[in-house]
Amino acid sequence: MKGSLRDTAVAVITVATAVALAACGSGGGGSDPDNGGRPRIGILLPDAITARWEHQDRPLLTSRIEEECPTCVVEYANAKGEVALQQGQMDSMITKGVDAILLAPVDARSLGPSVREARDAGIPVISYDRLSEGPISGYVSFDGREVGRLQGRALLTAMGDAVPGAQIVMMNGDPSDPNAVAFKEGALSVLDGKVRIGKAYDTLQWRAEVANMNMSAAIAALGPEAIDGVYAANDALAAGSITSLKANKVEPLPPVTGQDAELGAVRRIVAGEQYMTVLKPFEPEAAAAATMAVAAARGEDLDDKATDEVRPRGGEPVPAVLLTPVSVTVDTIADTVVKDGVYTVAQICTPQLEADCVRAGLI
Repeated sequence: MKGSLRDTAVAVITVATAVALAACGSGGGGSDPDNGGRPRIGILLPDAITARWEHQDRPLLTSRIEEECPTCVVEYANAKGEVALQQGQMDSMITKGVDAILLAPVDARSLGPSVREARDAGIPVISYDRLSEGPISGYVSFDGREVGRLQGRALLTAMGDAVPGAQIVMMNGDPSDPNAVAFKEGALSVLDGKVRIGKAYDTLQWRAEVANMNMSAAIAALGPEAIDGVYAANDALAAGSITSLKANKVEPLPPVTGQDAELGAVRRIVAGEQYMTVLKPFEPEAAAAATMAVAAARGEDLDDKATDEVRPRGGEPVPAVLLTPVSVTVDTIADTVVKDGVYTVAQICTPQLEADCVRAGLI
């Protein structure tokens, strides 16, 4: 009898061990025995052109994941704006058997099949900042339509007496980025019927040099005195547009919107070259994404980490965290980017901007 019980116990332990080892070797909700049983989280960011990805998102995501999960290992890659490269990076993460992936897609539609492959391998994908197609498990970003509404309202305010009937140029983002579509929709919901859109451009890969070229074309077509305002979907496009306006001797500069609160944009706002930007506080976005990614890697229910839900194109609703963006003008720099610790006054107020910073009340 004792031998029978002993044999049964050994058999149970053997089966349990085999099941545990199999779970550790699976893609999602487990950990890799070759990595000391430590959960691995992949972070895939879209490009190095927009300053935020390498200088803000990457360090914030990495540090917050390590804070919430000291045993977690972060696998990082940047797609450098290339869809094929990011698809290869997704394949690599799947082959490695990471436990979760944080993905900011270069092209939401093109990455859909890779997201499906990850799901089939048991690896949950959290879409970060940009809503990817495919069976994602969660989403963290800002309310894109509200970003556009903030930009549209600011532009109307800046143009003042020129509204109604003002003529603007729209420098929209990359149409493959769902965020760009949302920004445009939000802006048009405010601007439609109040201004004339003289020219509108989509800007592949959000490149400042493309915005520069398109703005030069708009000036040639409309005339340097016929542009009352510029809707630029982000700060890179604002920079390209402003460079073109200055090169073409457009004076005074029309109000130009932006987004991302890049340091260069804040300085342009102080100098009076750019009217506004939109602050999307990177720290709370990265914190929410890290929390969701760690939970996904541990196989936990993501509904407990979400405050909203979104429906990816062609997919089912998934848990989401949608944060609130903040408009920034010269009058609110101190109460936004400085107060929130994004930049110090010393970083903003270079010697060349000292007089402008005095006028802005920053020094």
